[in-house]
Amino acid sequence: MFKRLVSKYRMLALAAASSVMLVSCDQILTPGFETSVAELRGGGYTLDKDHAALLFKINHLGFSSFIGRFTAFDASLNFDPENIENSTLEVIVDPASINVNLPEFEEELRGSDWFDVATYPQAVYRTTSFVEAVDEDTFIFAGDLTLHGVTAPVNIEVNFHGGGRNFLTRRYTLGFSASMEFQRSAFGMDNMVAFGVGDDIELEIHVEFQDAQQ
Repeated sequence: MFKRLVSKYRMLALAAASSVMLVSCDQILTPGFETSVAELRGGGYTLDKDHAALLFKINHLGFSSFIGRFTAFDASLNFDPENIENSTLEVIVDPASINVNLPEFEEELRGSDWFDVATYPQAVYRTTSFVEAVDEDTFIFAGDLTLHGVTAPVNIEVNFHGGGRNFLTRRYTLGFSASMEFQRSAFGMDNMVAFGVGDDIELEIHVEFQDAQQ
């Protein structure tokens, strides 16, 4: 019985020590890391393309969600943590960079029946106004999406994860994820909708931004 108690206390002590070490490592690797939006550094930010992902999901005949990504895109952020409604985001996407892990289908998607990248080489999203705060870290903005030669309003929901000095780049870094939903037919991309290929598109953005002044 005594041995089991000693063993139990040793395990608890080890777990506590490990937690302290993890906290200490966090503080070393990301000095001044803050999760509260109000404590984040404001100003202009540029995209860290090495830590950025743009994914899309579309219903495939009711069987599953077909998932792909765009590998070439850029973004800029003007961030005002004290007056979040003044923050702005712009994202520019190269549709030709579509990647669905099926090279032949990717070529088809670049063609005139789908993205028609020869005619429309860019898709652009710009926020236009603040809509509402979902909670202390999550906010909805209105914006304009230009896709396939059509511009239409689409809201974007942004969740800020935090910010701090990245020890690898030595630059102040801010990270967030975002999502939006729209119907591709609203942008003239209605191919195969009548045959059960989804009209509703879900976009996910997972990014890190670096302080443009550093």
